[in-house]
Amino acid sequence: MAKNILICDDAAFMRMMIKDILTKNGYNVVGEAENGAKGVEKYNELKPDLVLMDITMPELDGIQALKKIKSMDASATVIMCSAMGQQAMVIESIQAGAKDFIVKPFQADRVLEAVKKVVG
Repeated sequence: MAKNILICDDAAFMRMMIKDILTKNGYNVVGEAENGAKGVEKYNELKPDLVLMDITMPELDGIQALKKIKSMDASATVIMCSAMGQQAMVIESIQAGAKDFIVKPFQADRVLEAVKKVVG
């Protein structure tokens, strides 16, 4: 059965790119959010199998959103997306419960490898 995925990124272009990679490979993108606050709302509403979460976003950054989601659902599966040079934030997000991280600009095979690793 296809896994349901929520994409949280403030850049519409990035959401479109990730969605394209995932849907072409049999995953089901159930929702998109343009900031961390919306991501938390959508997570509650959709209960996806996986969240792909950008670190740097307006309103609520990815790490704050990750912490909120994990406090509501300890079993939530989240992969962080970061730009180059965000190592400290990546480490913080892994400590907060993220399962993996992907570095931008995205390579399709790396996105799929990370997704397969955490949700199959």
